[in-house]
Amino acid sequence: MLVFSFLVAGSFSLGGLAMKTDTISPIAFNSMRFVIATCAVGVLAMATGGIPRFALRAPWRYAILGGLFALYFIMMFIGLETAAPISISALFTLTPLMSAVFGYFIMRQITTKRIAFALAVGASGALWVIFRADISALLAFEVGRGEMIYFIGVVGHALYTPLVPRLNRGERTFVFIFLILIATTLVALAFGASDIMTTNWTSLPGIVWIAMGYTAIIATTFTATLLTFASVRLDSAKVMAYTYLTPSWVILWEIALGNGVPPALIFGGIGLTILALYLLLKHEE
Repeated sequence: MLVFSFLVAGSFSLGGLAMKTDTISPIAFNSMRFVIATCAVGVLAMATGGIPRFALRAPWRYAILGGLFALYFIMMFIGLETAAPISISALFTLTPLMSAVFGYFIMRQITTKRIAFALAVGASGALWVIFRADISALLAFEVGRGEMIYFIGVVGHALYTPLVPRLNRGERTFVFIFLILIATTLVALAFGASDIMTTNWTSLPGIVWIAMGYTAIIATTFTATLLTFASVRLDSAKVMAYTYLTPSWVILWEIALGNGVPPALIFGGIGLTILALYLLLKHEE
């Protein structure tokens, strides 16, 4: 999950650059990246033992998970058209709090007082970054359109995490992810057919192809595998606790890509999210 948080952060920064070109719609972008990711995971699934017959039972499981996966990424890239990557990534850190709630109802995972406190600290830090350390904006609850759109995807991602162990029936990680990605791709293609047809694929800027390759292979194939592996071994809240590191990683990505350093006050919110991570991961008898 530590590697997961770093790889996810890259998709915010690179995805933001791709969307700012206004040369491809979010749904066309994600449709193509899902096709690439599905092919890549399919090769891995076949190379590690193939698709067992029992994995194809109850295909509705993959439809649910694939739909949530598609919802999250499409809402993310729509949000990145108008919102800053750091602000979007901070909103992503609200996922553990919602995952804990969904985890209780779906898996009966109990949240202790310490974990609840840690989630509250992390959410506070996330809000501090989202509102750019502006108390007046926080009190007025001035949230941008991009952040509001992306929040819909965050809810879907939070629900996805506890549903993975609930719906997994012993399938190998690559097999499970491959079947989920097939459903994700079908959903994206169904809603993005017209956008795909109207996109001028031969004239897309290089940054779009770089972002698409990164998000397809790294931020989809690798992160989905890492998330599934962790979800069946850790509580939902602890799995998503590592998302508290995402804004910090995004700041480093933004600096590396030459997009500048955020206001100093924002680092106070980053500090709270890191404190929340420590509290969530601290061993508890």
